[in-house]
Amino acid sequence: MPKLKRVSRMDAVMLIWSIRRGLSLACFAVTLTCCAFTPSNNQVTDFFEDANHYNDEFDAFSKAKVPSQWWLQFNDPVLADLETRVQFANLDLLKAFERVEQSRAQLGIARSQLLPNIGVGGAFTREGGSEHGKFAALGAPTGPSDFWQLGFDASWEVDLWGRAQLVRDGASAQVQATIYEHEAIQIAISAEVARNYLQVRGIEAQLSVAHENIAIAEQLLELVLSREKNGVASQVESASGMAQLAMLKAMIPELIQQRNARVNALALLLGEFPGALDAQLRDSMPLPELPLEIPVGLPSELAQRRPDILSADAHLRSAAAAVGVAHADFYPRVSLRARAGVEAFDFSDLDNWESRAFSVGPTVYLPIFQGGRLVQRLALTESRHRSAAIFYRETVLKAWHEVVNALEAWRAQRNRQQDLQIYLQRNAQALQAARRNYLEGAIDYQAVLFAQRDLLVSQASLDVNQTIAALALINLYKSLGGGWELSTSTAQVPDVPQTISVQPAVNRLAVRRAIARVKL
Repeated sequence: MPKLKRVSRMDAVMLIWSIRRGLSLACFAVTLTCCAFTPSNNQVTDFFEDANHYNDEFDAFSKAKVPSQWWLQFNDPVLADLETRVQFANLDLLKAFERVEQSRAQLGIARSQLLPNIGVGGAFTREGGSEHGKFAALGAPTGPSDFWQLGFDASWEVDLWGRAQLVRDGASAQVQATIYEHEAIQIAISAEVARNYLQVRGIEAQLSVAHENIAIAEQLLELVLSREKNGVASQVESASGMAQLAMLKAMIPELIQQRNARVNALALLLGEFPGALDAQLRDSMPLPELPLEIPVGLPSELAQRRPDILSADAHLRSAAAAVGVAHADFYPRVSLRARAGVEAFDFSDLDNWESRAFSVGPTVYLPIFQGGRLVQRLALTESRHRSAAIFYRETVLKAWHEVVNALEAWRAQRNRQQDLQIYLQRNAQALQAARRNYLEGAIDYQAVLFAQRDLLVSQASLDVNQTIAALALINLYKSLGGGWELSTSTAQVPDVPQTISVQPAVNRLAVRRAIARVKL
């Protein structure tokens, strides 16, 4: 028998160092392979920088940060209360929150692929052979016998090519996408609440002017009827006055219907039944004053403020991870399996040390022929990645169009507001002159009523434009991504971004949902 050569301590150290060096190089190669699997997104993320030539559009506005609660700038406590309530009661937000929870569960499923699977099992078999079978012919016993098995099973897939890691990264990006989609819905809901509320106040202002116009028309009709009675006016003038009064009165039901429709729209946004807000909005209030300074932030911050852009970016990263998974499917999959337990023909022998049994070893799976399934899956994921890149560019482009159009609309309405204020001031001066001439006996009272009616018409035009300007301001804040806040630490947590400011509200949403179920 040949003698074994004794290994020195230095040789053992060199052997261990060689093994560690080989493993390090293998890990480095695997890392490079995983990076090669995932396509780069630089060609689309740099697209946003091409829009810097729109900086001039922002020069006329404040560079202060866009407020997350921009509706507070209207200084209206009722609007602020409605905006607070809608965050906890809107059904669309509740559905979006459930989608966030679903994506978090999908992420947990994806994470489990990185961990080993451990289970325990047992089996009992009672078996008997045929007396006329081939084993009986060889002399094997044919009587019934029992067989008991009990043990632990464990398996773990070695993530050589980063496949499980890419699956987890894709699920993590989907979580981020659903959270940003929740925020996008929150922005839209906040804007919709403000839009409906300001329309209610604008209609109330129109109702006030309409009632004043009716009072003036009634006074004019009395004068015309008096002049007709004295033979100074004709029936044409009285009939025209009656028609004018009837037309003004016919406007009242339509305006009331429009107001009630807007109030019910607010109730729907709050998840309430029709008429639930009638008590709160019963008293008429003037239109909120428009803020003098409009903070719009910096153009370079738009990508971080718009959750739809962030969601499109997250979908793009998820699609890139899916391409990496499709690439990894072409390579071998290595799993480690182990089993340890006891086996015996008699149940009482299971606790005997001699009944122990175990098995351990690797398994390798290498796809050779799949009928083109892997190739087509790769082509599918690559096409989806290109589609996600196109959608990202489209989202950014639409965002810039919305911002520029909203800035121009706000600027136009602000200029129109200034002109209408001059129009109102001139009509007010005309009314003062008419009253002065009436007191001096230069004109009759009918001219004073006409001047007063012109003043009311100008006031109505100003109120309508103020409503339109307020809606333009709401649309501006919506296009700028106002209505939510992104924590700076979110970008540092790629897995599950739980640091977004919506998280405390999400817990309250769940409480609100449970309360609503109890009410139902």
